[in-house]
Amino acid sequence: QVQVVESGGGLVQPGGSLRLSCTASGIIFNTYAMSWYRQAPGKQREFVATITSGGTTNYADSVKGRFIISRDNAKNTVYLQMNSLKPEDTAVYYCNATFARVYWGQGTQVTVSS
Repeated sequence: QVQVVESGGGLVQPGGSLRLSCTASGIIFNTYAMSWYRQAPGKQREFVATITSGGTTNYADSVKGRFIISRDNAKNTVYLQMNSLKPEDTAVYYCNATFARVYWGQGTQVTVSS
């Protein structure tokens, strides 16, 4: 059974930082591209960042230079380090594992507010 579980969300002030984690089980983790998406209230889910099985990264323009995606294959975990957070980063953040199939986690809430 495949499980994708996000953690690390919370409330942070503008300009602050958070690190999200996503652990996947039941898959051969190092063969999967891992991505983060987010969905703000009343908006469609949007791409945030991805890291391929080979370690190549790509980011949405809105987070480039502020967010860093990384992975630890030994721990079956992908991270999203979020710096210089803005109120517009407030959303539910979802982890996505993609190879032969696509798996989604349940999401973790990030709220950026003073």
